[in-house]
Amino acid sequence: MAERVSADEVIAYRLAAHGLTERLDDDGTLEAAGRCAIQNSPPGSALLALHARVRSVAADRVDTLVADDKSLLQTWSLRGAPFYFPTVDAAVFTTGVLPPAEDSLRHFIVGVEQSVDRLGMTVTDAVDLCGAEIGDVLAGRRLAITELGAELAHRIGCRLPPKQRTVWDAEGPHAQGQPVGEAVVHFCLRILTLQQVVCLTRRDGNKAPFALVDDWIGRPVPDTDPQTARAELLRRYLRCYGPSTRAHFAGWLGIRAGDVDPWWDLVADEMTPVDFGGPAWILTDDRDALRSPPDAAGVRLLPPRDPYTQMRDRETIVERRYHRDVWKNVGEPGMVLVDGTIAGAWRPRKRGRTLTLTISTFAALPARHQRSLQHEAEAIAPLRGADAAAVEFDTW
Repeated sequence: MAERVSADEVIAYRLAAHGLTERLDDDGTLEAAGRCAIQNSPPGSALLALHARVRSVAADRVDTLVADDKSLLQTWSLRGAPFYFPTVDAAVFTTGVLPPAEDSLRHFIVGVEQSVDRLGMTVTDAVDLCGAEIGDVLAGRRLAITELGAELAHRIGCRLPPKQRTVWDAEGPHAQGQPVGEAVVHFCLRILTLQQVVCLTRRDGNKAPFALVDDWIGRPVPDTDPQTARAELLRRYLRCYGPSTRAHFAGWLGIRAGDVDPWWDLVADEMTPVDFGGPAWILTDDRDALRSPPDAAGVRLLPPRDPYTQMRDRETIVERRYHRDVWKNVGEPGMVLVDGTIAGAWRPRKRGRTLTLTISTFAALPARHQRSLQHEAEAIAPLRGADAAAVEFDTW
């Protein structure tokens, strides 16, 4: 019989694994980003997630790691979203994420199916067409997705037979006025990032331009066998989100539960089953850490889509009745972490050079925690381009 573990043990273990028990020193940015990667949507949220894990995070320092040192890479990764991770770990969060089969590719970039079917193509066919042209389009350049998509779609369209060209140039169902071909290219770019062909570069105003990976980094990314990369991705997932299940891993990755065998089978003999409200698995090497995690103290203002709050068993950290308030498809708030417990949510608004946070908690907070959250708000203000911070408290 699998040993039973409690929610308190799991929460404490995950907090420590995510680096939310004690902040790393100033030079810990790459370590923090390498645990399970850090999502950067909405733009700027990655800075706040790093601040929750590393002392003295500054926007210019992170920009230096991305644009000058090239030791921190940003590209589309899990669930087709933009993430930061160390460049040395690029294979884990690109090759390791890439679904190996056509059916799972169609699910990973859900929405493209109707258009490629109209074109009489597979997703793999469409990706190959984009891959064949993108080197000539992007060499020595940085282009936002709108410009890149238009140029690629034009070049590909010119090479298609007349029947396909008619569909390629017709307005599609994805955005008003957008041709089918441009939409397909946008979807395919998510796969080209996982093939380490292109990546995101330093933001230019409201745009995040793409570049060829070799052009941007200035050197080839180390080649890693896909099985090795997939196995390491699952290990990092289990280290941060264990105990977990195949279905929860699939949701985190962005595929269907029935498609996880190429990852799960590689690491199955490294896992131990436990009873966490049902069968779940943890890396055998992490059993002791699960049983004796450190205590969490202090406060954090976690951004929307912080890695910690991306666990799939959400009821572990937030009562179900609050789920619709704190996990939204649009306008998702950040979450308030107090002594290891999600205590509520926060929303920012900026006026001039002042950042005001409205913190809504599930229950009234003691004055000492309110003071700590005021200090935390003052610390993140510069990361949001503000000089001062104010906090307003209310309860649900």
